[in-house]
Amino acid sequence: MSSKDNTSTLQSYVDSATGAVQSGIASLTGSAGDQANADQHKAQADAEKDLSHSAAKAGPFTMSSSGVPAQDNQDRTQGQWDQTMGSLKETAGNLTGNENLKQQGREQNLQGQGQEAKGQLSDLGQGISDRVGGTVGSAYAQVTGNQSAKQAYENQHDEGKTRQRGVELDVQKQAEAERAGKQ
Repeated sequence: MSSKDNTSTLQSYVDSATGAVQSGIASLTGSAGDQANADQHKAQADAEKDLSHSAAKAGPFTMSSSGVPAQDNQDRTQGQWDQTMGSLKETAGNLTGNENLKQQGREQNLQGQGQEAKGQLSDLGQGISDRVGGTVGSAYAQVTGNQSAKQAYENQHDEGKTRQRGVELDVQKQAEAERAGKQ
């Protein structure tokens, strides 16, 4: 991997470009060593990009490759809970033949979907804001030599990245569940 502790999409693009340049040089010179370096940079870039976009969820918390956890917006958590309870009510209504309970379950499920989407948008916006603010603040702190502020801004950036990755992971799972349901 690169000399950086944190992986980033930008670093993966830099390594990919370096690999492409080295590959071009290798094709001109015929050097197996240059080609091996090019292949190594390309593989490194692919691994960095994959790692940069990875995230894991545990309940209402997300952890990304940056190592900084982020807690989901409460609307996301409550929306997921309402969807679960709505599905249970709908299933119970189906099993007992209770149309009223079935309808209540459908409505609660739909309300939960809307509330979760609202929370996802909030987390996505907050994540973008934190990433931009953290990047700008870190650059300014670097110029002024304030290392503690630089670290705080880097943590802000990383929490924003984690928040975004959590939303992306949830949306991806929802899309996969939808596709599975259509099959």
